[in-house]
Amino acid sequence: MPNVTNQKIVIIGGSSGIGLETARQLLALGNQVVIASRSAEKLEQAVASLGPGAEFRQVDMMKEEQVQQLFDSIGAFDHLVVSAAETSGGPFLQTDTAAARRLFDNKFWGQYLAVKYGVPHLSAGGSVTLFSGVVAYKAMVGSSVLGAVNSAVSSLGQTLALELAPIRVNVVSPGIIDTPSRSGMQEEARNQFYESVAAKLPVKRVGTAEDVAKGVLYLIGNGFVTGTVLHVEGGHILA
Repeated sequence: MPNVTNQKIVIIGGSSGIGLETARQLLALGNQVVIASRSAEKLEQAVASLGPGAEFRQVDMMKEEQVQQLFDSIGAFDHLVVSAAETSGGPFLQTDTAAARRLFDNKFWGQYLAVKYGVPHLSAGGSVTLFSGVVAYKAMVGSSVLGAVNSAVSSLGQTLALELAPIRVNVVSPGIIDTPSRSGMQEEARNQFYESVAAKLPVKRVGTAEDVAKGVLYLIGNGFVTGTVLHVEGGHILA
């Protein structure tokens, strides 16, 4: 069982998917959780489903002033998890430059700002968990920009583990995970995609939000782990 209890954890991206499941597991261990994201409606629904011990804040991670205000309003806390991010892709030559910049603004600069303004409020024994992704480590057609962003996040996390010590900084790198982030796909197409990926993986299935949340809890709870990129991807980089 992870050694995480009676702690205050901020989860940016906690209104759905991996962030929401992480919040659920942390609350079950007796922690206090603050979830934050852009959609007030999703946040309200998420907090209602989580029950006692959970609260929410609305924030646009691409707006620096809002990020600073978010952490000023929360005050002191123990652990920061940043799972919120866009994961769009497409052929390099057909990708609009503005869209590529938005992806960096969302996933890289959003996490950058969260650390910049969140760390001053962290307890001395606290931790930061950032999110990269499998395409930083396994090249895939259509993921040139996302792979570059994910690589940047991993590098940032490892350097910050040195600069921000003794605060621990780690990075989770998920593989293909069945979450609401792909709800825009037609169900049949989504299922075929998951089946095709699963057939190539050593574990023969795609991941779940629960799989990744368990990895986050490990990084939060193990005080001897820092500067690590934890791959939760079913062996995808080997396939």
